[in-house]
Amino acid sequence: MKILSIDSTAVSASCAILSDSKIIARSFVNTSLTHSQTLMPMVEDMLKSAKTSLKDIDCIAINVGPGSFTGVRIGISAVKGMAFALDIPCIEVSTLECIMRGVVFPVGHYIVESVMDARCNQVYNAAFEVKDGMITRLTEDRAIKLDELKEEISAYRLPIVLAGDGAEISYNFLKDDNKNIIIANEAVRYQSAENTAIIAKELLKEGKTVTASELQAGYLRMPQAERELKNKQKNN
Repeated sequence: MKILSIDSTAVSASCAILSDSKIIARSFVNTSLTHSQTLMPMVEDMLKSAKTSLKDIDCIAINVGPGSFTGVRIGISAVKGMAFALDIPCIEVSTLECIMRGVVFPVGHYIVESVMDARCNQVYNAAFEVKDGMITRLTEDRAIKLDELKEEISAYRLPIVLAGDGAEISYNFLKDDNKNIIIANEAVRYQSAENTAIIAKELLKEGKTVTASELQAGYLRMPQAERELKNKQKNN
């Protein structure tokens, strides 16, 4: 069983191949070039290095959001193109769950708050309880104001780990009212295609696949251009 996984939801992009339970290849870029320039060449080079072709891939997993609207669109379009041609099933993975997987450890009892900067004093967020490696999702993926997040976590009595590109912003906003908050180490703080593949393997066992045509983005909010147009139409 081979899973090709892709993440392009942030400034960086990554891809990986999971064979059974082992990551056999991975690639990462974080340059000034756009994902439209780097993503497919990176995937093609990785497949070639692993002596693997798309015909060997059993499913393609992708972080569908939240995240950069442009990055999400580019990633989904790339996967649709690859999957449609060979009728490869796809797996939709939450970027926030992917972030959380980087800070799951076999011992300890704590809350992971996955937070991505959504601007306008908001974060994309999901909360998870981790107890000795076992994960319980506490919230759905959502866009939430930092004030609302502060009120919500004030009820938690467990240590809180912040992960994602919104971790520092959230920490600076929350730290004075909650001394149990820490920021995940930078090496494991962000989403990666390796974790996407691991999540996808679990979802594949549950039969949670979609076709290329069914693959959809999980934006949580409308793109800014659409929001501005909607507000303009409302005011007129």
